[in-house]
Amino acid sequence: MIPDPHWPRADAWLAAGSDDPDLVVVGVPSSSASRTPSQAWRAPGAVRTALARFSTFDGETGADLSTVRVSDLGDWPVDGLDMRVMPQEVERLAGDLPDGPVRAFLGGDNAITRPLVRAMGDLAGTGVLTLDAHHDVRVTDDGPANGSPIRGLIEDGLPDRRVIQIGIHSFANSAEYRSYCDAHGIEVVTMSTVDEVGAGWVVTTALDDLARRCDRIHVDVDVDVLDSAFAPGCPGARPGGMTPRQLAAACRAAGAHPTVGSVDFVEVDPERDRDGVTVMNMANAFLAFVSGMAGRKQG
Repeated sequence: MIPDPHWPRADAWLAAGSDDPDLVVVGVPSSSASRTPSQAWRAPGAVRTALARFSTFDGETGADLSTVRVSDLGDWPVDGLDMRVMPQEVERLAGDLPDGPVRAFLGGDNAITRPLVRAMGDLAGTGVLTLDAHHDVRVTDDGPANGSPIRGLIEDGLPDRRVIQIGIHSFANSAEYRSYCDAHGIEVVTMSTVDEVGAGWVVTTALDDLARRCDRIHVDVDVDVLDSAFAPGCPGARPGGMTPRQLAAACRAAGAHPTVGSVDFVEVDPERDRDGVTVMNMANAFLAFVSGMAGRKQG
C-alpha cells in the first residue's frame, strides 16, 4: 500500500497507543473449547492485519476514530490451554485490567465470554447483550464449551432477566433450549424483528432496558449472527442472518451506550474463511463499535 498522510489507517491508529486510553483492546486467542474444531485463535492477529484496509473515518456518521484514545495490550498467552483451565486464566487476566476504559476483546471462540463477564464484578449488577445466531445455553456437563457461556453464567449466579439476545434466526437452535431461555427470562429478539425495525434501534432499546436493571453491560458479538453468505469463516453461521450493514449498525449502537463497559468479538476461524471476507466483517464490526464510542465521547 502506498502511504497517504491524508488517509489515516485503522491499524496505525490501533498501534499508536495511548497512556490514557478510552478503550483497551486485548486479543484472547483461545479456541480449545470449540464444539467444532476451530482455528479461531488466529483471529486476533488476522483482524489487526485487516485493519490496514480501513480508514479511521466513519463516512456514514462523521465519526473520527482518532478521537478515541486506544491502547492495544496485545494477545494474552491462552492459546492451547485446556478448556477448563482457559476460563480461569482469562478471568484472572481480565480482572487485572485497569478500571475506567471500555474493554474490547478480540477472540477466540465464544467460551471466552463467560470468564470475561465474571471478571466485570458482581453478577447481580451485570447484564449481557448478545448478537448471535444461537442461544448459547447448551448443557455444561462436558465442560465450559463455546456453546454454553450464557447457561454457564446463569449457573454462576447471573440473575434471571439479565440477558437479551438479538439476531436469533431459524434452524440454529432447539425448542428445548428456547424453553430454557424462557424459564430464565432471557429476552429473544429474532431476525424478523431486526429486519422490521432496524438493528440499531433494537440494540439501543435493549440496552436501555438492561440498564434499568444493571450497573454494567457486556456485549457479546458472535460474528456467526451474520448470514452465512457473509461469514464463511464462522462454522455456526446459517442462512437468514444479519447483513454486514445490520451488524455494523448494531455495534455502533452498542458502542454509543454509556452502560456498555466491555465487548467481545468471537467465533471467526480465519482458516475456514474465503477471501478474508469474515475477518473483514469482524474488523468492520469492531470499528463500528469504536465509531459508536466516538459519538459517546462527543455527547
